[in-house]
Amino acid sequence: MSLFKKKKYQSSGSLSSLAIRRFKRNKLALSALIFIASTSLIAILGYLISPDSSPYANNQSLELATKKPGFSVQILNRKLNKAKTDISWFQKMLYGTPKQFESIPIVSYKFDGANIIVEQYTGMTPNDGAIKTYSLVDIAYAMKQNSIIEIIEDEEDSLFFMDLSGNKISLSVIDLQERINTSFIKEKYFILGTDPFGRDLLSQLIIGTRVSLSVGFVAVMISLLIGITLGAMAGYFGGWVDNLIVWFINVVWSIPTLLLVIAITMALGKGYWQVFIAVGLTMWVEVARVVRGQVLSIRQKEFVEAGTALGYSHSRIIFYHILPNVISPLIVISAANFAAAILIEAGLSFLGIGVQPPVPSWGIMIKEHYGYIILDYAYLALLPGLAIMLMVLAFMIVGNALRDALDVKLVDE
Repeated sequence: MSLFKKKKYQSSGSLSSLAIRRFKRNKLALSALIFIASTSLIAILGYLISPDSSPYANNQSLELATKKPGFSVQILNRKLNKAKTDISWFQKMLYGTPKQFESIPIVSYKFDGANIIVEQYTGMTPNDGAIKTYSLVDIAYAMKQNSIIEIIEDEEDSLFFMDLSGNKISLSVIDLQERINTSFIKEKYFILGTDPFGRDLLSQLIIGTRVSLSVGFVAVMISLLIGITLGAMAGYFGGWVDNLIVWFINVVWSIPTLLLVIAITMALGKGYWQVFIAVGLTMWVEVARVVRGQVLSIRQKEFVEAGTALGYSHSRIIFYHILPNVISPLIVISAANFAAAILIEAGLSFLGIGVQPPVPSWGIMIKEHYGYIILDYAYLALLPGLAIMLMVLAFMIVGNALRDALDVKLVDE
């Protein structure tokens, strides 16, 4: 009997299946991956699940400013006098729903024939809000100006009026009151409260997720495109091509990333897509260095020499034979770059040179609310900060786990 314990080696399964098996054993990394997938799903659904589905979740009401989480209030939705815009669920998911109603916070209401009398919510104690009277027809329908509303006194009061489309409508007052009561007066809940402009904080966080994830995705794609191209050319061709590309890499590498991003942003202008491009153009250097090093070692292998002997083109050898062997380190770098891009975008938005309002961004939310940290509303800045921290941490955990799982030197016991 041997004195040494023999290790069992897996003789079956590809390297990919072994890497997946190793990754699944890492419960922390698996949880981080689930968190990233869930957050990505929230970002994709966007306005479909957001409590405020208006474009950029920018429905403001100063009466509802800085309300605590769990706050609720009655809302009277008054139909705006404009044509109804029909949009598909896909358009709503991408761009939100154009505003069709004026939202009026109220404390109480009562019907008075063809009118409704409401006490407006002021947010103060006692409320002491203005008492206003609205026509039921003006609440429920988009009306033409100078439309004639005629009330016929009979057994049951009836209303005859013309809507915005020119259609003549006849409706009893009782039916109209019931419709207002069930469809136009709602109890609205603010799970995470509201910001100083009366906007729903949860909706801002949900739509802000899109900016952070999309910046990371686009920046990583740009960095991979530039980095792989230059790194593969430098490592494969060598000589003066390698010297020129390495010189360019060193020049870009010597400039602080944040300063370079700020310079590119100033050159391209402030905006949504400008941030994507600026961040992507500064993250390719590390990709190029890693790809160059990997290609330098792989191009000496026998299968590359065999491809050259068979007369394969340089592009075929690089893209079909060399680059597939460089994917593992690229995946790890992409995960780290994704996290870095989220941090850079948040920093730029905080400085005011990134994504511009009214587009919601976690960095903008921190900038607008950091003054409330010393007050009783610290959560206004802490919640987007926590979102940034969790997202960056999740990508770093996944990146480290992928590095270990893709390491072929590790033995799968």
